[in-house]
Formats: sequence, C-alpha cells, structure tokens
Amino acid sequence: MRTTIKEHRARMGLTQEQLADKVGVRRETIVFLEKGKYNPSLRLAHDVASVLRVKIDDLFLFDDEGAAHQG
Repeated sequence: MRTTIKEHRARMGLTQEQLADKVGVRRETIVFLEKGKYNPSLRLAHDVASVLRVKIDDLFLFDDEGAAHQG
C-alpha cells in the first residue's frame, strides 16, 4: 500500500510530530503510515484525513488498484 499522507501533510505545513499530536498518536506511527508499513484503523485513517482535509480514499493507494481497473 502506498500513501499520499506525506504530500498532504507538507501541503498543510505540518511536521510529522504536529500531525501525530493532532490525531493522538506517536510520531513513529506517522512515519510508518507515510511509508505504507502500518495499516491504520478506520478511526485513525478518518482522523488523519480530517486533519489533512481530504477523503480517506485520497490518502491510501493500493498497488493492485491499476490491475483491478484494467481487468
């Protein structure tokens, strides 16, 4: 899974620490989220999307999405 969290976070001018504080997690969680190495709960995904003012679908890209749409 790939994410666009880093791009949206940068657009908002937030550091990883600031985003973590706003959604109530540790900075390391944001690091893992941005690297696609952590699958967030629906609640956390909602909270991150809300802070970044985007839809949840805008944050997460699944590697097989292109194949599913081509088939």
